[in-house]
Amino acid sequence: MDKHKEKKSHLPFRLNVLFFTVFLLFSSLILRLGFVQIVYGENYKRALDRKEDFTVTNPVPRGKMYDRNNRVIVDNLPRKAIVFTNEGFSQNDMLETAKKLAKLIDKKTDKVTERDKRDFWILLNPERANTKITKQELKLFSDNKLTDNDLYRLKVERITPQELQELSKDDLEVLAIYRIFSSGYKFTTQMIKNEGVTDKEFAVVSENLPELPGVDTTTDWERTYPFENTLKTVLGNVDEGLPADQINYYLTRGYNRNDRVGKSQLENQYEDVLRGIKSKVKNITDKTGTVIETLPIYKGKKGNDLVLSIDMDLQKAVDRIIEEELWKLKRLPGTYLTDRAYVVLMNPHTGEVLAMSGKKISRDKGTGKSIMEDDALGTFTTTYNVGSTVKGATILTGYKTGAISVGTIFDDAGIKIKDTPLKKSYEYLGTLNEIDALKKSSNVYMFRTAIRIGNGHYEYDKPLRLDTDAFDTIRNSFAAFGLGSRTGIDLPNEQTGFKGGSRLPGYLLDLVIGQYDTYSTMQLAQYVSTIANGGNRMQVHVVKQIRHPVDSKESIGPVARDINPTVINTIDAKRNWIYRVQAGFKKVMQEPGGTAYKYFTGASYSPAGKTGTAEAFYDGPLRSRYGKEPPPVMNLSLVSYAPSSNPEVAMAVLVPWAFQGKEDNKANLKIGRRVLDTYFQMKRKPS
Repeated sequence: MDKHKEKKSHLPFRLNVLFFTVFLLFSSLILRLGFVQIVYGENYKRALDRKEDFTVTNPVPRGKMYDRNNRVIVDNLPRKAIVFTNEGFSQNDMLETAKKLAKLIDKKTDKVTERDKRDFWILLNPERANTKITKQELKLFSDNKLTDNDLYRLKVERITPQELQELSKDDLEVLAIYRIFSSGYKFTTQMIKNEGVTDKEFAVVSENLPELPGVDTTTDWERTYPFENTLKTVLGNVDEGLPADQINYYLTRGYNRNDRVGKSQLENQYEDVLRGIKSKVKNITDKTGTVIETLPIYKGKKGNDLVLSIDMDLQKAVDRIIEEELWKLKRLPGTYLTDRAYVVLMNPHTGEVLAMSGKKISRDKGTGKSIMEDDALGTFTTTYNVGSTVKGATILTGYKTGAISVGTIFDDAGIKIKDTPLKKSYEYLGTLNEIDALKKSSNVYMFRTAIRIGNGHYEYDKPLRLDTDAFDTIRNSFAAFGLGSRTGIDLPNEQTGFKGGSRLPGYLLDLVIGQYDTYSTMQLAQYVSTIANGGNRMQVHVVKQIRHPVDSKESIGPVARDINPTVINTIDAKRNWIYRVQAGFKKVMQEPGGTAYKYFTGASYSPAGKTGTAEAFYDGPLRSRYGKEPPPVMNLSLVSYAPSSNPEVAMAVLVPWAFQGKEDNKANLKIGRRVLDTYFQMKRKPS
């Protein structure tokens, strides 16, 4: 009986211990939950409600371009576009969206590569792709002797042409879209289609945007050219996608990889002005990555506009003159190699280019027929021997070095250096001062001047020794006019020309008559402008103003910046020296016996200038036909300004390879007369 009571008395104690233990556990749990809720509750709540935001930029119109009379020459045409922004989607998500979008739009597949197809086949057929890996290769992979990339490469290589044929036309359209989806960086907008988007496509995609995550409809901008192809090579191109060789340069300046960027000429040179500032919106996503709110940050700003110094009516007229004269030229004998001509018109006091025209005859690859192409770029990117047009610079160099003085007279008898052919003028011109030497284009006068610059002593048929520093003296002097140096034109890829390497005495004589170094048409225009305005070498430019954009098509925005005339240098010459050269240039065109007088007789605008004929070697598109000995050809040039007393326009004409043989066709003078006539006729008419 006592034992039973003793056993019974232990049971309540154990139950009490158990209940107390449970009580302690629940108490600690409650305390812990309370601690978590009170101390960390807000943190966990924020984590639960976590949102992310990212910024998306949208394109704005590039700045327009106007001519000097404020007529639009480059504009923007809005066009419908379908875009995609990768908001962190998985590969499968993007594939499904691409499949849905492919059913709503037509997408060209011409950019799909063979490798794209192989990658896509693997994506569509993962199990079949895995069977292309052998057990031995899997063993090597498990032993870390092959990598994931190695296995994938083997799969790609082992896809057969027959398996690739399984991809249908619809599959390829999906692929064309998917490759764009997957090529973009996270939160970077990619252009899916911006050419030929129909109203139906735009509408149906807009209606189905909830089912197309990342896809949106927007407005893109396309460059248009109201003057068609006039000056198109100078205006430049805008392409989608950053150039591979400058990608880091643009990325550091806030561009996306698929942004439009000016690729050439003015579009490239003034990219920072024309590009504008893209609009920005902030997309806010929930924890699943779904966009739940879009907030505008910045509505964007159009690019600034450019006002060019070019007069497009004048430009078109000069283009037409060159075309007509080139076609006429090709019907004359000795013009088999003739294929191009260039003209530059410039304001000699400001350096503003009024027209820069180049035309080139080439052969259409499809039809085999001759066609005329724009080559305005050739006015500053190609250089040639120009002949006697440089003689004004030679005379002024002679004055400056003391080789000649005002009124110095030389006999025009030919120069004979031992073991070299006689160097002479086109005919014997008698005794001449420097003014008449320019008027009649005496080579010998320039030879005599060069010999004195080189401290030489000339005797007939004896060796001639000259100080070789004379090459540098003459070239540096010529460069002060713009010959053989950069004109400062606000366009890329300007060429300065070729400088002959030999310093034999005979080449110094060739240098001073324009038959050794090469120059561009733009350099000739700057050179003659320097003489016309009294000695200031003006920086050449084609942009006259930068203006703020406006929404109205009928008006032009306020001036943001004027491109003011810039004097690069002033030539080291007395006013009387320049006057003597100007007098010689005037006689060239206005006095009987002048080399251009016959073609400019009766010109009411009082022209002055200098002609040039240079014997050169052909170096054009047919050069490969002639082996090591290219045929000799004659280049024709002309520099001019008018009126002679108060110049308002300067002109340079250059016709490379104008003829072979001795039949001078005077193409430089024919073109030059028509161009100056047209300029002054157009000046008298209202624009």
